[in-house]
Amino acid sequence: MHDDLGVYVLPGRAPDPGAVLGEARDAERAGFGTVWVSERLDVKDAGVVCGAVAATTTRVRVATGVVRQSTRHPLTLASMAATAHALSGGRFVLGLGRGMGALAPSLGVPNPTLAGLEHLVSVLRRLWAGERVTEEGPAGSFRGMRFSDLPPHGTPPVVLATIGPRGLELAGRAFDGVLLHPFLSVDAVAESVATVRGAAERAGRDPAAVRVVTTLVAAPDLSAERADLAVRARAVSYFQVRGLGELLVGRNGWDPAVLERLRRHPSLAGGGIADTAFTRDRLVASAEVLPDAWFAEGAAVGTGAHCAARGAQYRAAGADEVLVHGASPAEAAGMAAAWAAIGVPS
Repeated sequence: MHDDLGVYVLPGRAPDPGAVLGEARDAERAGFGTVWVSERLDVKDAGVVCGAVAATTTRVRVATGVVRQSTRHPLTLASMAATAHALSGGRFVLGLGRGMGALAPSLGVPNPTLAGLEHLVSVLRRLWAGERVTEEGPAGSFRGMRFSDLPPHGTPPVVLATIGPRGLELAGRAFDGVLLHPFLSVDAVAESVATVRGAAERAGRDPAAVRVVTTLVAAPDLSAERADLAVRARAVSYFQVRGLGELLVGRNGWDPAVLERLRRHPSLAGGGIADTAFTRDRLVASAEVLPDAWFAEGAAVGTGAHCAARGAQYRAAGADEVLVHGASPAEAAGMAAAWAAIGVPS
């Protein structure tokens, strides 16, 4: 098992969540150390899918990437995570994030904030420690909230998905780890690692104990058509989003003028948020606007050995784990084999 190599299962839309059973077995067989589950508020509930993955596997860690703030009451979230951790024999990792700001009004919940996440992780840990929680803060108002039974395998680690400097500092100060956004360059990841570790040290924590996971969109040994869907279409779904696109190009030092050319592309007209409005095949055409350098610096396309070597560059930049996104576990099995062959330091 490669402790420093993870893979997403059911990436993107998942009209058939049952496919996760085979993908989880493929991931464990290939030697991935962590299986990551993204969540969509339709037929891809993270708690249910993680339970299925835990029941299907015996060795891999099972992680959410991510549960969005405010979609669950803190006690419900604490219960879900503790149950998954117990069910898996202590293999669960809870990933949290803010990435639902545009959805908040339609859901009737407060806009997600970093202050809310900091309060939330504090409440979760206190519940798992058996404390009664009576307080008011950004994550809610509680009067004697508590757990009846404590997790038998200890408490699950909690990681924060973030991209900006304030979020990175929060991860180093208060979380067990950080999940970095796809399409960051090696230099941007190195800067992120430094920010996280510096914040941990200033908070009196062991900087090395905060796990940094970087997401690498990869197309190892895929056909050109499949690689377009896995990498180029996925890039459009991120860069087209206002705010997120600007954050990504800012962190990487890329030309922000490209973003407006992308958003004006005829294939994206009238669609709103591309990731929810269009299928991936509809997004490929607009990717022609994005410079080739963005894919060379922020993703990995080529042989399994080439993609493994790209991942090794992120490990050398300070990341503790490289999370493969875009390719299925079976498609990325060659990359996992090459990972062992090139001797990536663990």
